[in-house]
Amino acid sequence: MSNNPKRRLSADILQTDLDCITALKAIDGYAPSNPADTLAAIAELQTRVSAAEERELHAANAYAAARNDAILLQKERHERVKSIKNQVRAQFGNDSNEVAAIGLKKSSERKAPKRRSQAEGNGV
Repeated sequence: MSNNPKRRLSADILQTDLDCITALKAIDGYAPSNPADTLAAIAELQTRVSAAEERELHAANAYAAARNDAILLQKERHERVKSIKNQVRAQFGNDSNEVAAIGLKKSSERKAPKRRSQAEGNGV
């Protein structure tokens, strides 16, 4: 087992711990010398673990919802920006300074397409 306090225990270990606690409840006469090992103490600790796991689940669900909201809003913004670019092209023309100002190439700055020879077109 890792000594890293932030590393999670495996599902097998967690289930084994729960099985041990369940079995401990059926043992008559269990009287540990350490008060932290009493059935009442472990039951209280299990309650705290369950509450922490529930808080973690709610936080994970909230994170997933917030992430989905952010993604949807980013996509919506991207669609608006594409529309804005089209509007600038339509209003000012493809060769305008306004088109360059929003990060697009002017049509006059584009290279003219080069013709391929017959040999290049056949992949030879």
